[in-house]
Amino acid sequence: MSRVTDPAIPDERITDERIPNDVETHMPGAIYAEGLVKTFGDVRALDGVDLDVPEGTVLGLLGPNGAGKTTTVRCLTTLLRPDSGKAVVAGIDVLKQPDRVRRSIGLSGQFAAVDEYLTGRENLQMVGQLYQMKAKAAKARAAELLDQFSLADAADRPAKTYSGGMRRRLDLAAALVVSPPVMFMDEPTTGLDPRNRQMLWEVIKQLVSGGTTLLLTTQYLEEADHLAHDIAVVDQGRVIARGTSDQLKARTGGERVEVVVHEREHIPTAVEVLTGFGKGETTVEEHTRNITVPVTGGAKLLAEVIRELDARGVEIDDIGLRRPTLDDVFLSLTGHVAEAEAEENGAAADALDPHARKHNKEADK
Repeated sequence: MSRVTDPAIPDERITDERIPNDVETHMPGAIYAEGLVKTFGDVRALDGVDLDVPEGTVLGLLGPNGAGKTTTVRCLTTLLRPDSGKAVVAGIDVLKQPDRVRRSIGLSGQFAAVDEYLTGRENLQMVGQLYQMKAKAAKARAAELLDQFSLADAADRPAKTYSGGMRRRLDLAAALVVSPPVMFMDEPTTGLDPRNRQMLWEVIKQLVSGGTTLLLTTQYLEEADHLAHDIAVVDQGRVIARGTSDQLKARTGGERVEVVVHEREHIPTAVEVLTGFGKGETTVEEHTRNITVPVTGGAKLLAEVIRELDARGVEIDDIGLRRPTLDDVFLSLTGHVAEAEAEENGAAADALDPHARKHNKEADK
């Protein structure tokens, strides 16, 4: 199932089996990693990954396919053992106490992992019973989740009859049967249409507001911008940037005015006007008649630019005040577009992990 679990282990904590106090003082986060290294053959999938996620927050892990996101999640959730480094989840040493870590986390991987011969309802009830919920409570929780994930109408159909998107939603629901203190979601909205993606975002917000700590990997930059308190950009097995969405955007520069003039002969005059307002180098794309300059001053300055261009007789097709997006950050830091396909790019470290080679091609119906 999508939860990482060993139901045979009783649900209790033994504090003296946690990591030593001298180590804990340097590991304040609910999810902590220091110097994680993992190789597959000649490929160094993780090359010294450091993470620290405060309790009750969301860390968005961004990176192109093959950057090491899934490998990081697998190491933190005990599914892979790193070659070196430290990892602590919910205050428990991942390498020394993997069974106890599994009891403290929930995991939803990239691909739905449900029993296709059970109905949706039976899948969820089974997870609840594995976690020693009473039958009545498991049944009630299953019904609640089926409704929440818009699966109530298909609750009593075998999961093998579900579309790819429906199986994805069922897998996510299974990860939430027993609310864990720490959740890992590896590209959770893969295969979901925009409506269901938005629905999952609301579920995630509710989880975090209740105190759950979440590590979220995604290639939907809007998703990270919308959900994450903090974002770590990963490329070639390393964390190359870390900060809030606004902090990362600031690294690519501030606001800029972009103008598209109607006639090419107006470009020199427009450049002269924009340079007078600019706080940096003015760039020109002759073939598109697009002129861009970094500025400060916001909407008030934009109005002044428009008035000056009009006074100088420059006819424009488009003008706007642009602010950097996470797409700009992603491209400037990694040199990749977020939607790059691992199959096309080759050398995907995550793809070398044999557990991550499957690819679910079914779309949400």
